Amino acid sequence: MDPSRDPNSQHEGELVVVTGMTGAGRSTAAKELEDLGFYVVDNLPPALLRDVVRLVDETHGSGQPIAVVVDVRSGSFFGSLRANLAQGQTGRRTTLVFLDATNDVLVRRQEAARRPHPLQGDGRLLDGLVREREVLAELRSEADLVIDTTLLNVHQLTDQMAGAFGTPDTTRLTVTVVSFGFKYGIPVDADYVADMRFLPNPYWVPELRSGTGRDPEVAAYVKSRDGAAEFLDSYLTLLSGVAEGYLREGKRFMTIAVGCTGGKHRSVAMTEEIAKRLTRLGYSTRASHRDLGRE
Repeated sequence: MDPSRDPNSQHEGELVVVTGMTGAGRSTAAKELEDLGFYVVDNLPPALLRDVVRLVDETHGSGQPIAVVVDVRSGSFFGSLRANLAQGQTGRRTTLVFLDATNDVLVRRQEAARRPHPLQGDGRLLDGLVREREVLAELRSEADLVIDTTLLNVHQLTDQMAGAFGTPDTTRLTVTVVSFGFKYGIPVDADYVADMRFLPNPYWVPELRSGTGRDPEVAAYVKSRDGAAEFLDSYLTLLSGVAEGYLREGKRFMTIAVGCTGGKHRSVAMTEEIAKRLTRLGYSTRASHRDLGRE
């Protein structure tokens, strides 16, 4: 495939500069860009843009996308942002994103966060917003992408950022299916836990005892037991519905823990099968086995 036509490479080497009004969602946008694979630097003085790009090039390669967040806290450095971008001194394709919202909404958000505006001084919060809007006026007019967050919630803003800067790989759900043994404890990061102890234990079958759920004969035994196929069908239906809900809510990572007594036979076999089926459904899935080999 022509790399230039690969949708997964369209943001390779891109530099995204996120700025805008205080309270308009810069932190949310930055967090989403980080989830999308960008190297993110918050509150960066614009004069350091080239240094950041150079360091990322040296440590991660020139293909690593970068996002920097610049706001009025950068003080006297802020005026140099337009000059740095205009001169193209970073050597990267640059996209300027400006986040905005109406003053009344920004006031409510700042008051809810109980944070003063960096430019309000001894005045009111609204005074700080007015000054900030004046400082940013020209920059807003030059932005490549302006997002008005007045009527957006957090999930809607992350959806817009994902639509603008995501790729098929970074915007699909990533699922980790991990097997474990209950006698060693339930994984603390599990979103969903499934208990395979309702199935007969291969440990009590002499010719299968020394094997693991990764062995074809053990896996075949586990999946052929009464209730196994019905569980897999119904659980995958449940998980696919949950997965779509996660994506709608802007969540792109899910961990499913599958347990049995020791984490060697039943949980391993079922973890492999669940991961295989989720992959066929189009989710980025990996299987891991926390307690395999502990016995």
